[in-house]
Amino acid sequence: MKNNMFVTPEYVTAQEVKRIRMQLGLTQKEFAMLINCSKATVERWETTEEPIQGNIVLLLILLENNLSIAEELKVPPKVYPLRLWYMHEQTVCTIIDVNEIEKKVNIKNYTKNPFFCAFGNEKEPDYDSYLEFLKSRCFPESRDKLKLVLKDLGLPFYDPFLIIEKTEGRMAEDKFWLRIER
Repeated sequence: MKNNMFVTPEYVTAQEVKRIRMQLGLTQKEFAMLINCSKATVERWETTEEPIQGNIVLLLILLENNLSIAEELKVPPKVYPLRLWYMHEQTVCTIIDVNEIEKKVNIKNYTKNPFFCAFGNEKEPDYDSYLEFLKSRCFPESRDKLKLVLKDLGLPFYDPFLIIEKTEGRMAEDKFWLRIER
């Protein structure tokens, strides 16, 4: 065994991969989606007689030590007609479900860092907080030459949601943006 600063094993076996996948209650396809590889790779790992090396070794240790992680990372069922994905670059920070008619909001944060959460430390935002959040992802209504900017976007009037549909809520100062799902 090589001299190592960490207690991670050099390899895992097919049985260990399958055992942890089964403990997580996932199919091979779901497990592949969780760890960002192909289903064929998981199938190969679970049937090989050879030692399995690479990043999967550490990943299996982390998964086994926190079996609830798969549930924490799961996309929740859509509870309202509108869903917004609040992103930082390619990382999902918060999923926001909105019922505009009933003025209800439901969120799920995927980070513990309040600076990356759509509503900061607020765990159960109300509809007014949602509207304020939308405004925060747009240029201000008091912007100089507002009518020209709206015309460039093809919008007849200032509406934060319509602006976000056009701009994805992207701002020059940060790398956050919104994906809208209806």
